[in-house]
This record gives sequence, C-alpha cells and structure tokens, in this order.
Amino acid sequence: MPNIKSAAKRAEQAERRRLRNRSTKSSIATARRTFLSAVESKDKTKAFQAFQALCSILDKSVKRGIIMKNTADRGKARASAALARIG
Repeated sequence: MPNIKSAAKRAEQAERRRLRNRSTKSSIATARRTFLSAVESKDKTKAFQAFQALCSILDKSVKRGIIMKNTADRGKARASAALARIG
C-alpha cells in the first residue's frame, strides 16, 4: 500500500493502463483467431477482410505503445504468408 499520495495515483494509473492493454491484446488474439479460421476454410474474401482487420489492430497497438513495432511486423508478415498460401 503506497504511503505517498502521488504513488497511490501512479498505482491507479498503472492499473487502468494494464486493463486497457490487456483488452487490446485480447482483441489482437481474437482477430488473429478469426483470420486463421478464415484461412483454414480457404475463403479468400473473408480471409482478406480478416487480414485487413488484423493489420489495423496491430498498427493501432503499435501507435498506442501496447506492442513493439517488430512484434506487429512479424505478425503481419506471418498473416500475409498464410494469406498467400491460400490464394
């Protein structure tokens, strides 16, 4: 338990950020699962739309500082390769 008022405020801010980051990471995982299921079903249009949504979420996460740029680039490269395999 923090003794100083500013430390208590920082702890509250950190908790809010942690929850926000966790929510965004969960949406990234959901988008990735949606994309992979579309790739498995070999539905090109659905897979392409899911790919665009995944890339958008990854880019926004980088911009907000939730994930590193290389992590997003790696995810987009792997998704792009999976998309190329079906099309």
